[in-house]
Amino acid sequence: MEPIANDLVAFREVQRFWDTMWFRAMGIGLCVLLVGLGVWAMVQQLCFHIPWGNHPAPDGGLAVIATVMMIIGVFTLWLYYFMRLETEVRSDGLYVRFFPFHLKPQRIGFDELAKCEAVTYRPLIEYGGWGIRYGLSGKAYNVRGKRGVRLEFTKGGKLLIGSQDPEALARALTSRAPQLRDGGR
Repeated sequence: MEPIANDLVAFREVQRFWDTMWFRAMGIGLCVLLVGLGVWAMVQQLCFHIPWGNHPAPDGGLAVIATVMMIIGVFTLWLYYFMRLETEVRSDGLYVRFFPFHLKPQRIGFDELAKCEAVTYRPLIEYGGWGIRYGLSGKAYNVRGKRGVRLEFTKGGKLLIGSQDPEALARALTSRAPQLRDGGR
């Protein structure tokens, strides 16, 4: 989280999957596996004329399949590297952006919020993991860890925003939204 000096942004946090070692290892591993399998299959069948697999595809089909596998591997690595959750509390609302799925930040007005609280949650059990998730507890935007701010909306519904400093995020929200100061009651 970056300290904010002006009044326009009370809180800003950018979290990346790539900053987590196991996500980095998973992304690199998946890329190496898919690209390696694609190259191996093409070299074995196209260069050494040894059919790849028990029911080998024709050479042209194998080239297409292997190329698609390699593209998926590189795209997955690109996605893990660039995917990020940006959270800002500004003077006119809460802004959340899960890039590259949200090209523009999603604005949540303070008047839409009924309650907010810093929580510790169980990402796998409550939401099925990390990312943009839907679970029995509502919707979640989370990248890592098991801490965040749970929001309840005046028109119903809940949203959990993962944060490495949920207390600061909750403080920034309650300082801008008077109805949240008494716990939303």
